[in-house]
Amino acid sequence: MITIIPEAPENVAAFSATGEVTKEDFEKLVIPHVKEKVDQFGELNYLLYLDTDLDKFTMGAWLEDLLLGFKNLAKWNRAAIVTDKQSVQNFTDIFSVLMPGEFKSFPKENLYNALYWCKNGNEVEV
Repeated sequence: MITIIPEAPENVAAFSATGEVTKEDFEKLVIPHVKEKVDQFGELNYLLYLDTDLDKFTMGAWLEDLLLGFKNLAKWNRAAIVTDKQSVQNFTDIFSVLMPGEFKSFPKENLYNALYWCKNGNEVEV
């Protein structure tokens, strides 16, 4: 299931993934919310908090996620993936070289830092 993270800054499309993630999650929630943000701000700042294993994403969900990426290719500004899974963090960092915009991974304990970074490109000074 995917839900919107309500504490997200206005210019960030932020989602939390738990349990099984389906194509319908993307069709009914993610894609309309992303479209709204792109229409409003002219760019996409995206955050996904992964609180589920990647094998919980159905094939339809993966295809919808891929489609979302291609549809908004020119609009990507910043994208944060929040997870404690090192393999996903490594993939995100490598993926950032191939995509327009900035992609960055954050550990779960740094969710609010990730939201702040998505909003303005800076991290919170500790």
